[in-house]
Amino acid sequence: MNTIPNISFQTTDNIKEFEFINLSTLFTKFRTELDHNPNLPHRLSFFALIIVNKGKGSHQIDLVDYSIEKGSVLKIAKGQVHAFEKNPKYEGYMIIFTEAFILNYFTPSSIQQISHLYNYHLSTPIENGEKLNDDFIEQLIQEFKIKNTFGQKNIIAAILALYLLKLERNSENNQLNDENSKYYNLFIQFKNLVELHYSNTRTVKDYANMMFISTKHLNQVVKEYTLNTAKAFIDNYVIMETKRAIVSTDKSLKEIAYEIGFEEVTNFTKFFKNITGISPKEFRMR
Repeated sequence: MNTIPNISFQTTDNIKEFEFINLSTLFTKFRTELDHNPNLPHRLSFFALIIVNKGKGSHQIDLVDYSIEKGSVLKIAKGQVHAFEKNPKYEGYMIIFTEAFILNYFTPSSIQQISHLYNYHLSTPIENGEKLNDDFIEQLIQEFKIKNTFGQKNIIAAILALYLLKLERNSENNQLNDENSKYYNLFIQFKNLVELHYSNTRTVKDYANMMFISTKHLNQVVKEYTLNTAKAFIDNYVIMETKRAIVSTDKSLKEIAYEIGFEEVTNFTKFFKNITGISPKEFRMR
């Protein structure tokens, strides 16, 4: 039975938590070395940046196709599902790095800012980095040319963190400010709990109890970042996981409904249609 493959971090150089690769090299690997089809949805166990410096194309992230061109920067977070288009005509670079790389070599303040930038619940996965990309790429190229690797991971992390912070500063989706940043850790805790327990409960009170806060406070926290309720956040995440399963597996809708947390297909269908406007069957046909 087909499922979304989980792609782990693999690199051949001596930096096991970070890789910087030309897209032309990556596209060549598509035809010869990969054990999965990159044109079909696959889930990453690491973070990625795709930087386009020539040409045009599209890239799918969480079942949405994004148009890309020179200057485009795609952010793919750990756990997200993405797919490359067939026969891509654009050029650029892909930077991949692990969660361990962030925790080991980024400053605590940078980690908070970057976790916001990569939080796909809060910001769009595509940015325009045309004024930043050339300098960033050149800095990485020059660093990898240096034979003395003393402190190289720290230097690379500093270059990457500075680039991401500048990208975040230029982002139109930047919502993290002094007024609402005090709730950020609570929001991340809620997000992580939903991702872990969504198939067991979709009740706001259950998540508030796990966090030892009131449902009123939880709704206040979620609204600070999503402009919506905690219930809407939970339901939208369930819908996203449902869509991922429908598109990338040949499981029956009954099987998917059960795995998502519905014992009855009729309730699952009603839930899906109330939020998306179409039935799961119609979505699969499309």
